Parts: sequence; C-alpha cells; structure tokens
Amino acid sequence: MKKKKKNGKLFIVPTPIGNMKDITYRAIKVLNKIDYIASENYKITLKLLNKFNIKKKIISFHKYNEHKNTNLIIKKLKNKNIALISNAGTPTINDPGFILVKKCHKKKIKVVPLPGACAAITALSASGIPSNKFCFEGFLPSQEKKRCNTIKKIKFEKRTIIFYESPHRIKKSLKNIVEKLGPLRKMTLARELTKYWESIKLQTAYYFFKKYKNNSLICKGEIVLIISGYKNKKKKKISKKIKKTLYILKPLLSLTKTALVTSKIYNIKKNSLYKYLLKKQNNDKK
Repeated sequence: MKKKKKNGKLFIVPTPIGNMKDITYRAIKVLNKIDYIASENYKITLKLLNKFNIKKKIISFHKYNEHKNTNLIIKKLKNKNIALISNAGTPTINDPGFILVKKCHKKKIKVVPLPGACAAITALSASGIPSNKFCFEGFLPSQEKKRCNTIKKIKFEKRTIIFYESPHRIKKSLKNIVEKLGPLRKMTLARELTKYWESIKLQTAYYFFKKYKNNSLICKGEIVLIISGYKNKKKKKISKKIKKTLYILKPLLSLTKTALVTSKIYNIKKNSLYKYLLKKQNNDKK
C-alpha cells in the first residue's frame, strides 16, 4: 500500500522594515530550506537574498496577480515548501497573502507563521499612546473625500488607531485629521523606522500639521500614524440620589471621607464630589 504524500507547507516569513540586521535566524534558515519564494517584488527580494547568500526560485505574487497565482502556488504546495514574503515586514498585514492563506486552510495545507518585523507594532510599542487596545486601519484613502469619511468614522473610537501613510500625502492627511478630530488630538508620528534617521514623536495633530505645512519635516518611505482614542470628557452629573447620600454622611465624616465613600458607592470621581461639598459649605457660611 502506497503511503499518501504529505502536502508541503506555506511559511509566512517577515522581512526587515529597514535595518537588514532585524531579520531572524529562523527566517534565514527557512528561506534556505524551502523550495520556492512567493514574492511581492522580485528586485527587493533578490536584494535580500543576495545579502544573506540565499539562492531560490522566485514566484511573482503581488496585488495584481494574487488571484491568478494563488492557484499556481497551491498546486506547487502539493509536494513543495514555499515561503511568502512581502516588500518589508510581516506578509498579509496590509500586503497580499490573505487569499492564499485562506485557500491553504481550505485545502488542509499547513500554514507556518514566523514572528518578526511589523511597522505598525514597532511604532505602537514606542508611541507613548495606550497599546493594550488598538485597531489597525491600513493606509488612509488617497482621495480626499474618502479619506475624510474614514477619519470621521473613527472620531469616537476609544481604542488607539493605527494608520499607514505615504510621504507625498502626509500633509493633506494631517490637515484632514486636524479638521475632523480636532487640533489637540494626541498622536505619534513614526518615520524611517529602524533606520539611521528614525524619528518617533508624540505631539498634537496640529503640531505635526504645522511642521509639515512649513516644510520643516521631510519624509522618505512609509509613515506610521498612531492616534490616541476618543476620551469622553463630560463630567458625571451629581444626581439627587448622590446629593442625598452626601448630606447623610457629611455630619458623620470629614469632607474628604464623605467624598471618598460616596465616590465608591456611585462610581464617580472623588474630586468632583469634594469640590461640590466645599462649594456648598462655603455658600452656607455666607
């Protein structure tokens, strides 16, 4: 009885986003062992392979031929191992590959992801903006109307928002961010990540817009924008129920303790209750 041949594996291999030293030992090992490389850009991939003295057959795989070449790669994966790589960073994150990976799962072909460089996560980790909850939105639309609509939709998003942007559109995008999210919205602009001229700065949206408007910031390569989530600054009203509790506790406790106990009961800020009690006390003395 003949043994059933095992399918090959699809390896998701991240590549450096700037500094070539950021490639992992495992990535180099995998690229040396696989049979083919599915590449977003032949020239960029060849440069990487030459750097590490790797010689492999390259299959073109970009957004214009993704549908067509997915079937070609699936056929080869019946008995060959293939690595998927993008121009830079982790494949399928705003790059071609989703369709291929989905089809691999359907055909019971094992997908092996390697950890590695990703511009969005690299920038987020050093942004100074909360990173426990975030959403990644990819590139902002090139058309201004669509771009403004996209920015408007995330105005009340409480999580941190991550966008990619290109150097020739950044000035227009910053203008739209100021208009739709307000000039004081905190954001981090990360450029030239992992390179010599790397810059990661936390400031207001208006600060960055002004810098670019005056041409005092010049960028090459992709930019990562980390925008702080919406914060509801409306103060919780002191209801009649809360006031009643304050009046009951006030004769028994100090103002500070009265405010503290009541704040814990109603989940309201202690300072606002203390200020209310103090104001009330001063008015009563008049």
